[in-house]
Amino acid sequence: MPIKSALEIAMERTTALKADSTAIRANERRRDGKRLAGEYLANPEAVDLKARIEGEPKEDRGLLREGAYETLATRIQLPLSRDSDGSADLAVAAKGFAALAIGFGAEGKVEKLFQQLQAFMQRFISDADQLDQGLRRQFEPRLRQREQEAAARTGRAVRLDPMADPEFVKVYQQQAGMLKSQYQGVLDKAKLDLAALLGIEREDRGAD
Repeated sequence: MPIKSALEIAMERTTALKADSTAIRANERRRDGKRLAGEYLANPEAVDLKARIEGEPKEDRGLLREGAYETLATRIQLPLSRDSDGSADLAVAAKGFAALAIGFGAEGKVEKLFQQLQAFMQRFISDADQLDQGLRRQFEPRLRQREQEAAARTGRAVRLDPMADPEFVKVYQQQAGMLKSQYQGVLDKAKLDLAALLGIEREDRGAD
């Protein structure tokens, strides 16, 4: 096995250091993009996302857009309930993504995707409501029987909450979890489609 000279070893170390330095700087610029998008989300009327990115060196803009994408994408989530449907957050995110799309010929496609996402979120809420109501109807005879038994023991009327029934809770969590998983899979695919429209490559970078 040939022995490397001191010069060869030094050159290899220099090359490795340059590669590490480049990777570190790239991560820093992505984090800058995330922070910039965070500023925009905190005050969308005051922060011009597109102008701020274009004000940076040209070689950094792609990394800034990647970071901004990651932060904006956190606002694309399944709604918690009909009263908290996330539509306001989605609208702000849509505006931010529209800014990232300018100059990439994707403005119209991004707008259409968010229109589809809005309808998708409402459909999820509707399906979740139907699931809830259907399971409550299914368990109603069981609950009425338990209420009658409790009334007979206590001598007063009793009203039971289905969520206090362990069997109901178990079935509810299973069915609701399956529904959410199905919708989440579609939503994750939509995020990948959005990244593709914006020319952004997504990969698992761990804790950037």
